[in-house]
Amino acid sequence: MANQQDHIYETMGTIDSPNVVEAFVGQCLGTGPNEEIEFHPAQVRAVRLAETMVAMANSRGGSILVGVSGHPPKPTGILNPTEVIEAVLQASLMPIPPLIIPLPEIVETNGREILFVTIPAGLPHVYRFRGRYLTRRGRTNETISTMALRQLLLERTSSKIESQEVPGATLDDLDEDAVRAYADSLSGVTDDPLHLLRRRGCLTGEDHPTYAGILLFGRDPQQFLRTASILIARYPGREMGDQFLREEIVGTLPEQIRRAESFVLDNMRVGARLIGLEREEHTEYPQAVVRETIVNAVAHRDYSVRGEEARLLMFSDRIEVYSPGRLAGHVTLRNILEERFSRNEVIVQVLSDMGFIERLGYGIDRMVRLMEDDGLPPPKFHETANGFRVTLYGHGDRLLTPEQVTRSRWAHLMLNERQEKALEFLSDRGRITNRDFQSLCPEVSAETIRRDLVDLVERGLLLKIGEKRATYYIFK
Repeated sequence: MANQQDHIYETMGTIDSPNVVEAFVGQCLGTGPNEEIEFHPAQVRAVRLAETMVAMANSRGGSILVGVSGHPPKPTGILNPTEVIEAVLQASLMPIPPLIIPLPEIVETNGREILFVTIPAGLPHVYRFRGRYLTRRGRTNETISTMALRQLLLERTSSKIESQEVPGATLDDLDEDAVRAYADSLSGVTDDPLHLLRRRGCLTGEDHPTYAGILLFGRDPQQFLRTASILIARYPGREMGDQFLREEIVGTLPEQIRRAESFVLDNMRVGARLIGLEREEHTEYPQAVVRETIVNAVAHRDYSVRGEEARLLMFSDRIEVYSPGRLAGHVTLRNILEERFSRNEVIVQVLSDMGFIERLGYGIDRMVRLMEDDGLPPPKFHETANGFRVTLYGHGDRLLTPEQVTRSRWAHLMLNERQEKALEFLSDRGRITNRDFQSLCPEVSAETIRRDLVDLVERGLLLKIGEKRATYYIFK
């Protein structure tokens, strides 16, 4: 049951046949009572949706399927998708505080439609609806007990600077083109861009930008939050020294992510690894892991910590990424792979809309898996007195340059340098002639070239094809 929400996301991404939804819904119901899934018909009232949303938000999140009814449940069809989506969004604004949720997604099957509504896990508030604090028990919504409510409030106490109004900021401080591009990128959204920003928590009800709005869409975010930047440095060795390449990355959070990733990729070593006798091009670190690490540092840092920027330091053997603010909520170093808590739910949701974040999971477990797949140790997580650091260890000196690959792949054969050149040429071209070999070693006599080729044939490495001037050689 703990992995059910992961399964929902995987299924949503693979719905491409008429019967998948019916099978999926039946499978969900067949697992027994499940507090992470709720089914509603297309005509569900916004009040009912709001109640379930609050209950899920106060527990472990979940998914609501609208347009499903019956026993066993089947898609009933949504006659007016726009109207149902509006009801869902209206319901998300009813709780106190309002819920910031991903945009609902419509999936069509057999000419009928289902609306998927996701309530993320790890939300930072305790939510109430009509004076009641609700949670999920099995497949029902129940009032939270006093003791459980007190514990939940303790767990979810967190700085919420992102939702605060920025003193002195106005709509003119937002980049209109960036806001419009964001709105246009969201399929099925017909909202006025400013209305969309209000829904997302980037504007207050009086249309004053919040810190999230300025950080995501501001013309000059550092005017209002000076240390909302990333300091990047590249050192040639394993420790800090006097020689380094340094850059301070400013701008909006999406711009910072792109520029920081580009800096790392530009300064990352690219070489090769030997798989048997085959050369495999390889980067020093998996690019997807680098991206996830940067995105997490930007999305989950504590922007209320002043006087300290995020930092990314590249060394010859590792990358260290530091973000101000310790782990938030109930997340600890022990449970970081299993638990989720979003300090900046607005920032996380908008970056998710933009494609930077897989909203469910935040990428930590994916980082571990990708490092393992690449033959590297898992990321190291460390809390400092006032921050959080992730360390990635790369291939470092184990990553071979092309010259090193050439020397290494034939070293066990005890060949001379000329013969190694010939085999490298052959591995790239598929065949080699006497003339090709002569051009590789112009200072060597034709007789020496002939003897080198004869030796490679006698060793069983090469096969001679043809006679006289039509002769060429291939791997045996």
